Amino acid sequence: MNSTVKIFEPSGILDGIRGNELRLKITEAINNGADIVLIDLKDVKFIDSSGLGTLVSVMKIVNTASSQLFLCSVNGQIKMLFELTKMDKVFKNFADQDEFNRKIVTNIY
Repeated sequence: MNSTVKIFEPSGILDGIRGNELRLKITEAINNGADIVLIDLKDVKFIDSSGLGTLVSVMKIVNTASSQLFLCSVNGQIKMLFELTKMDKVFKNFADQDEFNRKIVTNIY
């Protein structure tokens, strides 16, 4: 199996504007053949409701393309947001890129 992994590393606040930029980049990656998308949130300090909506939208785009979406490096604020909205049950999350590589990437190559 020859999968294409694309990693995105947004930073700062994930809001409507930055979220839309991220969604467009991920849509382009999916359209160019990415099978697996990892969003590394290590540099994201805060996600507002628009940013959360972006992540849900991205998940739908990725799922429609029969690709996979993963998140990693979720900080305490984002983890709390995910728990309050039950998104922690929806998103596949890893501690960091190393864990993602060990559990996902090494299994596809």
